[in-house]
Amino acid sequence: MDLLTEVLKERYVTVLYDESLQLGKIIWTEDKSLTIEQYQKPFQVLLDWSQGSKMVTLFLSDTRNQGVVSPENRKWFEYEMLPAAIKGGLKRAAVISGGNVFKRYYLNILLSAVNKFNLPFKICGDEASAMKFLTGKD
Repeated sequence: MDLLTEVLKERYVTVLYDESLQLGKIIWTEDKSLTIEQYQKPFQVLLDWSQGSKMVTLFLSDTRNQGVVSPENRKWFEYEMLPAAIKGGLKRAAVISGGNVFKRYYLNILLSAVNKFNLPFKICGDEASAMKFLTGKD
């Protein structure tokens, strides 16, 4: 990634944007359960960003340090955030996961949700393989 712009910085998350790749990136940094507002804020910030002058066509979420995601947050992502992101121009998405049981369960539910929209989506073990997938170099 070249020119990264920090879009949001909270103690539990960092949101970055790479203009050259039109990539929005969320890095979860706190392994605690989040409130609805805390979970939704980074996604909403990226969505708002992409509705301005910056397009987000690629999305990467690093969930290795993310806490357990509540069913309510998961449903919000599936039924509200995902359709809005696709409508806003999202073309490919990847998730980096360390893969504990709860995380795999959450990501498998997301994977089935994403499949309904025919959005290319991959769960990766590290950033290098996620970037290869997102840029079509895998």
